[in-house]
Amino acid sequence: MINISEMLLVLILLSILLSLASSRLMNLIHIVALQGVVVSLVPIFLRDEISLGTGAIIFYQIMILIKGILIPGLLYMAIKRVSIKREIEPLIGYHASILSGLAIILISVFITNHLRLTLPKGHDMVLITAITTMATGFFLMMARRKAITQVIGYLMLENGIYLVGTALTKHSHTIYVVEFGVLLDVLVGVMIMGIILHNINSAFDDVDTTFLGRLKD
Repeated sequence: MINISEMLLVLILLSILLSLASSRLMNLIHIVALQGVVVSLVPIFLRDEISLGTGAIIFYQIMILIKGILIPGLLYMAIKRVSIKREIEPLIGYHASILSGLAIILISVFITNHLRLTLPKGHDMVLITAITTMATGFFLMMARRKAITQVIGYLMLENGIYLVGTALTKHSHTIYVVEFGVLLDVLVGVMIMGIILHNINSAFDDVDTTFLGRLKD
């Protein structure tokens, strides 16, 4: 029998490697949109999820809408406004980034195996994917020059945090409220970052964050 939850987790890991290998910002937006939808679907197909109430179904629909459509749409408009298409000179090259991604996956497996947590059946793979996603988000924020790519890393970090919550807890109404609150904070953060991107582009004619180091009194 096909385990849908494991297939979804594999898709998330593949999206991580694709994001590390991609230089085109539009492709990165598509990847993070797909990842957001898949991350939102993971709790539905975990083996210990027996039934879903009306509140849970509405919650997951809102999650998919925000992660898969609204936030990527804001990023798309930001890219169109600042007129950039790709990351030209990353701090860490793309081949090295892919190798780093594979290393992050192995380290995540090691960390999960040595945490000795009592997890529900099937949740160990979720935790591995969660740690990998968070670490990759940090990696993108540090290894890329373009501010828009760093925003995408920030979104990937949030996806990882959501998966950690999925792995370590059984969903309840309290968890829904907390996760929805975090998601709204992320949405506001992306909107603010879009404004900052526009202002950086107006001031420097580029969104390379290394230019900020040239600011003087």
